[in-house]
Amino acid sequence: MSSDVAVVTGAAKGIGRACAIHLARRGLDVALLGRGASELDALATELREQHPNIQVVALSCDVASSAAVELAAARVLDALGVPSVVVNNAGVVHRALVDETTEEAWDHVLDVNLKGPFLVTRSFLPAMRRRGRGRFVQLSSISGTLGTPSLSAYCASKWGLVGFTKSLAEELRGTGLQALTILPGSVDTAMLVGSGFPPQMTPDKVAEVVTYAALDAPPAMNGASIDVFGP
Repeated sequence: MSSDVAVVTGAAKGIGRACAIHLARRGLDVALLGRGASELDALATELREQHPNIQVVALSCDVASSAAVELAAARVLDALGVPSVVVNNAGVVHRALVDETTEEAWDHVLDVNLKGPFLVTRSFLPAMRRRGRGRFVQLSSISGTLGTPSLSAYCASKWGLVGFTKSLAEELRGTGLQALTILPGSVDTAMLVGSGFPPQMTPDKVAEVVTYAALDAPPAMNGASIDVFGP
């Protein structure tokens, strides 16, 4: 078992998948959390083949469910140990005008994009605080700094995630842990389809910044929000 473990949510595809690949390249054991079981298993197999010296676990997990998150966290701690990196990446989008957005759709977006990072963070924080070292890296969005028509729920969740992370960062002062937020612009993922915005970067480019924030950024960047708009 290596001394460093990364947990990545929404790891089945897109930015989450790219983050898991980059963190594995840096020698971290990786826990892949997500909804696409077959895609997670395929990625786990790929990472084990490419990096035989690391451990990889793939766990189906709905981050909006406290019971599912608590079960996944217990399995990660048992199989790999205490994480040094938690990447809260899982996210969904719903496009509709405010008066055409159902309560169910609103709740789903906020549950996954905002409550999910809270639940995942809360589940690992006590063990990480006891260890005295680690990073929480949240994937927000350019939509966490501006408003977009037909994207009210998504924007609200991403603005909220920035506020959550800044509050978390203040709680982490003096503990050896830090929290940072990454705010990508338009990324070439399935979530961008239908947005009307052309992609400005690949998931791989975002994952490079996430890896920097997780492993290389100085502790003084605790609470920072890092814009990523593409080359």
